[in-house]
Amino acid sequence: MLDHGPFTDYERTLTVAPAPDGRHRVTESFTYRLALPVWWVVFALPVRLGLRQRRNPWWAPPHRLDARAARVMALLACVQVVDGYLGTVISQTITFAADEFDRGDTAQGVTLAVIRLGVLVALGVVFLADRKGRRRLLLATATAAVLCTSLGALSPGLWFLGGSQLVARGLTTGMGILIGVYAAEELPRGSRAWGLSVLALSAALGAGMAVWVLPVADLHEAGWRIVYVVPLLSLLGLAAVRRRLPESRRFTANAPSPAADEAPGRTGIEGRRLLLLAAVAFLFLVFAAPASQFQNDFLKDHRGFTASGITLYTILTTTPAGVGIFLAGRLADTRGRRGVATVGLLGGTTFLVLSYHASGVAMWGAHLVGVVVGSLTVAMGVYGPELFSTRHRARANGLIVTLGVAGSASGLLLVGVLADRLGSYGHAFSIAAIGPVLAAVLVLWRFPETAGVELEDLNPGDARLG
Repeated sequence: MLDHGPFTDYERTLTVAPAPDGRHRVTESFTYRLALPVWWVVFALPVRLGLRQRRNPWWAPPHRLDARAARVMALLACVQVVDGYLGTVISQTITFAADEFDRGDTAQGVTLAVIRLGVLVALGVVFLADRKGRRRLLLATATAAVLCTSLGALSPGLWFLGGSQLVARGLTTGMGILIGVYAAEELPRGSRAWGLSVLALSAALGAGMAVWVLPVADLHEAGWRIVYVVPLLSLLGLAAVRRRLPESRRFTANAPSPAADEAPGRTGIEGRRLLLLAAVAFLFLVFAAPASQFQNDFLKDHRGFTASGITLYTILTTTPAGVGIFLAGRLADTRGRRGVATVGLLGGTTFLVLSYHASGVAMWGAHLVGVVVGSLTVAMGVYGPELFSTRHRARANGLIVTLGVAGSASGLLLVGVLADRLGSYGHAFSIAAIGPVLAAVLVLWRFPETAGVELEDLNPGDARLG
């Protein structure tokens, strides 16, 4: 019978029968049900093969998940797909919206920068989550984000699209923060980075869905609006998640109360950690945000791509990044966070800059390598949930994201203006690349190693789980 594992039911049976030659034939059989809502279809065959081979599969988490952790991860992955789609729509469609509204690169850059002010909405969400709980805020925020995003289909101008996305993107950002915090609080100590890498793949799937829909922009000048309507289909799925997702165990164990006291010295430690993580987020996103947001404009206006061509380019050059994302999580749990993150920062930045200077096969190749290597930066994402106490975890991550958004806005304005003045995205990104280089120095020099350490050991004062 089941002792521990990602199953709701599990039974292993040995049947012994006599053979004609006087020996006995032993037959081993398994009866089980995976604790993976929705995603069991993906894992059914790999789990069957893993049981047959009698060893931990290469794709499995370094530390085994129990039934609750597996179920929570599966449900969070469903919400993360929605989050990934919502977080991608503006970057995929703004160049087509700007054409309809007759606006240029600078207007796009300003719009994208203003949208980043929605992080104030995200801050409100995460501050409430530290007081009211993860589950309630996550599901309410997800529903509101879908509804606000759908308003973009009604935009009479770039100003309305930017305004609706300011709120929607803020809610989406809050979703992403809460999903990461939720997962870190539920996963075993040796599989936190693995879990966040799986969630990153789920977000990439959602972002990919937005790319799949994008060719409708070729059908009509206003075809891009359809991309904003599609997320309404997710409301039924979110309602199903609401019925099955439990509250975070660590939030329940550390629920806010007037009598709760801080561990001695924790305020200063968490303050220093907050400044360090926020600085790295700012420096990294000065480059990463414009590299993502301006890609479609670069391909369309500087390389002559159509919407269908952009879709093909994006799918072929970013799909292999799944390998890097998965490896980042597993290596970060088994080899350590800092080295993996540094390789991603330096290697990914180098090749992405080259892709904006190149054309033809060289552009495709450089972008492919840049995205795959750059995806190793997923290893940095686990630091935010790990380095703060449960009572402050969501709001601390919200503040880190806020500084990161300031980096995004700065990078978008910088690259947008430089691209207009220099006539080249390549030169603009060469300047913006200084940010992730400095971030890599900080990661190697100042970041602690947290792989395999319990959250309660990293944050003394938190109640240990029974």
